[in-house]
Amino acid sequence: MTGYDGSKDQVLARLKRVEGQVRGIARMVEDDTYCIDVLTQVSAATKALQAVAIGLLDDHLAHCVREAVANSADDDGAAADAKIAEASAAIARLVRS
Repeated sequence: MTGYDGSKDQVLARLKRVEGQVRGIARMVEDDTYCIDVLTQVSAATKALQAVAIGLLDDHLAHCVREAVANSADDDGAAADAKIAEASAAIARLVRS
């Protein structure tokens, strides 16, 4: 089970909107649209993808990390430590992007 199981339809809907935005950007380039207008749309698509990433991260923390912490007595917290490290690395990648 994934952390986004409960919001899968919402995640897919957001990704489809981003897909439409990216296709629109490709059309703008094909049509020789002014650079700054293309860049504005690239920025909007980037922000939309970042919103998807934040939502996925939130779901991961609320489900996967929470579950690992709740079951930490079973394995001395090794699974919880691994999930927290994994989430921390994902946050670092998001912050750098």
